[in-house]
Amino acid sequence: MPDTAPPPQDKVVQVDIVSDVMCPWCIVGYKQLEQALAMVGAGAFIRWHPFELNPAMAPEGQNLTEHIAEKYGASAAQSAENRKRLVELGQDLGFTFNFDADSRIVNTFAAHQLLDWAQEAQLQHPLKLALFDAHFTQARDVSDHDVLLEVAASVGLDRDAARVVLDSGSHAQETRTRQEFWTSRGISGVPSMVFDGRYLLTGAQGAETYAQMLTKVLNEKDAA
Repeated sequence: MPDTAPPPQDKVVQVDIVSDVMCPWCIVGYKQLEQALAMVGAGAFIRWHPFELNPAMAPEGQNLTEHIAEKYGASAAQSAENRKRLVELGQDLGFTFNFDADSRIVNTFAAHQLLDWAQEAQLQHPLKLALFDAHFTQARDVSDHDVLLEVAASVGLDRDAARVVLDSGSHAQETRTRQEFWTSRGISGVPSMVFDGRYLLTGAQGAETYAQMLTKVLNEKDAA
């Protein structure tokens, strides 16, 4: 993670995060991880991996409240309460959730393909955060290719090259393969974070829990 004074290499932990742009708890979990890294004075090499919460989602997407009711059986009141909790959590973590009656769930396969490609340019991490912001804060349609191209360009990726990736599907099979890799290993919910390639934490666990895991990994590195 960028900082004015990067931590020494022995204080950097590899964290693989399986996630979907549609998952509010994924950005919550990441922001909690940021807090934990500051708490223990460590850095992280973060790699994002694809997971689709709704792989069969139609191109036009679906109203969020309707989707939550169909998928989880939540009432409109329960859905509203959950959103309120997320808004409050986001405020505490420095992230803005802007939900309204028209908030939608959309298909994220194109976004995942772009993220796979962005890793080659070492811009996957800023692209992922920009996509969270575009979806949850700006209420933009991150299944729309023009939106994806604008977000990609905003983090320094070449817009024309990004268009080729989306139009050609050049990273579609690799993205599917990466998805299958994690689901075949039992990942069925996100966020799922793998620390140092060995320890798995699923769900937004909170800064304290992440700090404990980071400390464990760093202590083991010191003892090795």
